[in-house]
Amino acid sequence: MDWWKEGIQVRLRIRPEGWLLALAYAVACWGARQLSLDQFFLPAGVRVAALLLCPPRLWPYLLIGEYAYFAHLRIPLLDKYGLIWVICASVFLMPAVMLIVRLHRQLLSRTTIVGVISIAFFTAVVVSLLNIGISSLLWPPLREESFTTYVLRYALGDFIGILVAAPLALLWIRRKEERWTRRAIATTAAALALILLIGLQVTPVLPAAVAPRGSLQLLLLLPVPAIVLTCLLGWRGAAVGVTALNMVLGLGPPALEPDAFDAATFATQQAMAITSVALLLLGARISHFQSQHRQREEDGRAALQLARNSHLASEMDLRERAAHLRRLGDGMDLSLNEMVNWLHSQGHHAVADSLRHTTEVHSRLFRAQASMIYPSTLERLGLFVALQAGGVREAWNHSHRIGQPWLMGDPCKLEVGTQLVAYRLVVEAVSLLLKCENGQIAVRIRCGRFRQRQGLIISIALVDIRQPLAEQTQQLATEQLLGRILAHGGRMDMPGNRIRIMLLEAQGTSARTYSATELPPTLRPVNPHDPPDPQTIN
Repeated sequence: MDWWKEGIQVRLRIRPEGWLLALAYAVACWGARQLSLDQFFLPAGVRVAALLLCPPRLWPYLLIGEYAYFAHLRIPLLDKYGLIWVICASVFLMPAVMLIVRLHRQLLSRTTIVGVISIAFFTAVVVSLLNIGISSLLWPPLREESFTTYVLRYALGDFIGILVAAPLALLWIRRKEERWTRRAIATTAAALALILLIGLQVTPVLPAAVAPRGSLQLLLLLPVPAIVLTCLLGWRGAAVGVTALNMVLGLGPPALEPDAFDAATFATQQAMAITSVALLLLGARISHFQSQHRQREEDGRAALQLARNSHLASEMDLRERAAHLRRLGDGMDLSLNEMVNWLHSQGHHAVADSLRHTTEVHSRLFRAQASMIYPSTLERLGLFVALQAGGVREAWNHSHRIGQPWLMGDPCKLEVGTQLVAYRLVVEAVSLLLKCENGQIAVRIRCGRFRQRQGLIISIALVDIRQPLAEQTQQLATEQLLGRILAHGGRMDMPGNRIRIMLLEAQGTSARTYSATELPPTLRPVNPHDPPDPQTIN
């Protein structure tokens, strides 16, 4: 019982921005009340939007602002309605809405739009029950409508008011998750202008005698821009469209008095409330599927990047192995040269010359095999030189089935990584055709700009155009080549007698500083202005 004797210490921190928030909230409620009717009650939307926008630590200031708004509005009514009504009708509304929003915290974290619709429904029902229930307990019914009809009318007004303001609060809360592009802003502005134009044409006067026809016109014309906006922008378009629809409809009745009631507009508002909920749910589903599609695209790009990184890591490992083999070859050449020199000094000239010849032959073969592991020439002189001066060209010559490759363009404008991928694809495609097909093979590579991007086209074809690729060859090409091609954003097709591959670099990549014109004449690729092959690449 120490707390009973010593008391309870309450630490209360007064925030200046909290008092400014309370003042701004009270002014917003007062301004929204000036544009509201009982069947279109905007302060209910301001109340829910403020609770969504502000963290719970600022809710006490919103409560102060609510009480200040009610004090300004209802203290002058003390003589007419009494102190009990002024207090009871003002004290319980905001705490009830706070409790509803707090209970929807987990639902809001999972499905935002569904959570807002649920908050709007329960808030409208609870607040209307409190207002009408307190009035019914204090005074006898003053109208002919039943209690249920009276509650439904006020609940619909609160529900529509919440649907006007709460989606805009969501747009502000989630403004950083999805940025508005210029196209989205232009589309939204056009839709809002169209909704306003249709609203001005359809809702200047709605006599009760033509209520069904007016409602039909509104349902047919007004929702169309909002539906289009929802389909294009998802829940964001639905939020803007629903707000605009209900604003045009709510401000349309001819009499703007707080207790004014227009039967034709009220009937149409019931349909619009259902339409608004449907649009918000549709927009949420569209945004969900759009998000899934973007996620799949990002996952696909991430998978391609991982594949590229894996290929790059493999190439770097092969590069190190080739460099190690070259160092071993240099060491063996040095040792054998020392042996040859020693034999010459001892007078064994014939043995020394024979050993020198054998050393040169095997050294050349050893280095050719090392260059096939990793084409180090490609890094210094480009793709075309690597294909013409390395061990790959010697292997092609020994097959007696491959003529002089047609190499067009300047590959040195491409990144080394792209050239290396092309080198591997050419070598693997030629090896595949040598193993699986008969006849002569033609190799053609053209480098240049395609669709404003640097790239190259590779064609590995059988010279006999009447001999199409076998089905087994096509299957093996798909299994062995397509993975590397797709990982680097390329394409492959196999029309008739050839394997055709296109590789394009990503925009913004930097080119090499050297060009093909700087290469030695004996290693320079074919001039792009030379006469093309009759079966040039399509």
